[in-house]
Formats: sequence, structure tokens, C-alpha cells
Amino acid sequence: MNSRADSLTVSTRSPARRGWRLGGCALALVALGAALALPVADSGAQTVGELNSRIASAQSQAQSLSAAIDAKGAQLVAARQQAAAAAQREAQLSAVLAQGQQREAELTAKVQETEAQLQQARARLHRALDTLSARLVSIYKGDAPDATELLLSAKGFDDLANRAELVGRIEDSDAALAGRVRQLRNQVAALLAQVREARAQQAAYNQRVATARDQIASVRANAEAQAAQLAQARASEQAAVSSLQSQVSGWEQQVQQAQQVSATQAQQTVSSWVGNFAIPQAIVMCESGGNFSAVNPSSGAGGAYQILPSTWQLYGGSGSPQNASPQQQSQVAAQIWADSGPSAWECAQ
Repeated sequence: MNSRADSLTVSTRSPARRGWRLGGCALALVALGAALALPVADSGAQTVGELNSRIASAQSQAQSLSAAIDAKGAQLVAARQQAAAAAQREAQLSAVLAQGQQREAELTAKVQETEAQLQQARARLHRALDTLSARLVSIYKGDAPDATELLLSAKGFDDLANRAELVGRIEDSDAALAGRVRQLRNQVAALLAQVREARAQQAAYNQRVATARDQIASVRANAEAQAAQLAQARASEQAAVSSLQSQVSGWEQQVQQAQQVSATQAQQTVSSWVGNFAIPQAIVMCESGGNFSAVNPSSGAGGAYQILPSTWQLYGGSGSPQNASPQQQSQVAAQIWADSGPSAWECAQ
């Protein structure tokens, strides 16, 4: 016992009677410990442990899902970026293909125009050749003057020279006409070949652009599909996390309720054990029988808690403890219990 405990109460009971009371008090203390422990077990300590285990497991799952959500979030961003880049490239290729198709259409129109010109040149050449053939036939039939006859029938040198020049001009004119028509035909044919070649090259280029556009469109579609799958999986995992959090919240409430029930039961047990006194009722009954006016004639200890006058004054009491109100006696006893515990009372030793 400490210094304060040395100055505390002595029982008014006989040693034998006090020993019997002491045994009862010890049993009461043991019973109190068991009573305090039982509500925790009876109120669902095992259930609380299971709930805490579930909470820990759910929190672990939530952390794993959160990590998976973060990873899928990064993958989703990458997939969307890839889809956006592919869509941009697809748009560029579509624009190039549109220009190429327009150029191909222009070249097709040019081919058709050149083919029409070639047909016209061929028609002119045929007409020129037909004209030359007709002239040759006329000359052959004698309808037109022969160049030799024309020269031999000349009257004088000047007339001969004029006639020779005329014959040369006619022949040169016929030959030049046929040559120009052939040249025009050849030029148109060469131009037609060039235009056809340009159109073929443009068509091949357009085909390559279309193939590249289709490939990038496939990449875009795959990226968009992957992004959609990732978004769906991420949403599912987020829903799972929300569900786990909701379950954890419910379990935590159940734990709090179970703990509150346990605390309430413990308080009820303590209240029933302490009764209307500030210290265990068994000790009070052993010391004074619960009489707030009791006085020990040998030690002078008084009141229900059998507090020595010196101790009473040490804790701020005025007058004698047995003359104080039950409330004042309980307040001082509670302070003594807080400082020294049961060791301050002989009945508790």
C-alpha cells in the first residue's frame, strides 16, 4: 500500500468476519472480470473478428482493383491517343485520296478528249488521203492534165517555167497536206499515250493511298475497340470497388454496433457490480454495510467508504466523512480509487 493507502480505512468487522467478507469480495472481483470479458465474447467477438477479416480482405481487393484501374486508365489513354492519331492519319489519307481521285477523273476526261481529237485527226487524214486518191484516179483516167503533157504544151520558155512551177506547187501541196495530217495524227496518238500512262499511274497511286487508308482505318477501329473494352473493364472494376467500399462501410457499421453493444453490456455489468457506490459494492458492504453514517470507533474512519479523517481532508473533504452527503463521500472515494485502486481498502486486499 502507498502512503495514502496506509492512512485509509480499517474495518469495523471482526477479523474472522472480515476474512469471510474478503473472500466474498475476491470472488466478486473475479466474477467481475469474467463478467467484463463475457459480453465481448457473447456480443459477437468472433463475429467482429470475421467482419474485420472481411474488411481487411475487401480493402486488399479494393487496392488490387484500384491498381488495375490505374493500369487500365493508362492503357485507355494510350489506346485513345493511338485511335486519335490513326483517325488524323486516316483523314489525311482520305484527303490525299480525294485529290488523287479528282486528278484521275481529270486525266480520264483528258484521255476522252484526246481520243476524240485523235479520231478527228484520223478522220482528217482519211479525208486527205481520200482526196489524194481521188486526184490520182482523175489523173489516171485523164480527167486532169498530165504534168508531162502540161510541160510539152507550153508556149515558150516563160510559159514552160510557169507551168513547171505550178505542177511543183500542186505536188508539194498534196505532199505537205498528207504530211501535216500524218504529223497531227502522230502527235495526238503520242499525247493520248502520255495521258493514258498518267491516268494509269494516278490510278495505281490512288490504289496505294486507298490501301494505306484502309489499313490505318483498321488500326483506328482496333484502337477504338480496345479503348471501349478498357473503358468497360475499368467501369466494371470501379463498380466492384464501389461495391466493396459499400460492403466495408456496412461491415464497419456492424463492427461499431457490436462494439457498442459490448461496451453497453460491460457498462451494465459494471453498474450492477458497483451499484450506487463509487467503488465496488462488495468492498463497501464489507467496510460499512453501505451505511453512509457509519463510524469506526477505533480508527475514526467514517462513512460508507470508511475513509480516515486525515485522508478525507487530504482529498479536500470538510468536517467528518460520515457527516458529509453520500454524493460528497462518493466523489472522494472515486478519487481515492483512481489514485490507489482497491489497495486502499482492507476488504479488497
